[in-house]
Amino acid sequence: MEIEEKIKLAKLYDAYKPLLSKGQIDVIEQYLSYDLTISEIAENLGISRQAVLDSITKAEKKLVKFEEELSFVERIDKLMKELEIYKNKKG
Repeated sequence: MEIEEKIKLAKLYDAYKPLLSKGQIDVIEQYLSYDLTISEIAENLGISRQAVLDSITKAEKKLVKFEEELSFVERIDKLMKELEIYKNKKG
């Protein structure tokens, strides 16, 4: 996964984490926060590599769907850009 994709996924995860299952949170947390490999996550959780991949894929689809429906992260990004513009005009 490209770094830009991981950053986008991390933003979505931060915004919508409470809407994921515990298992998805466990996997995504290790994948994003600790930058562990699929094999390392599988070993840590005592599950197969395929289960880890499935969990990441399903969680990512869920997070993207939430963002498509709610646009929370998009709105925050827009507000942050506007705040930066405002700060630059004042300074």
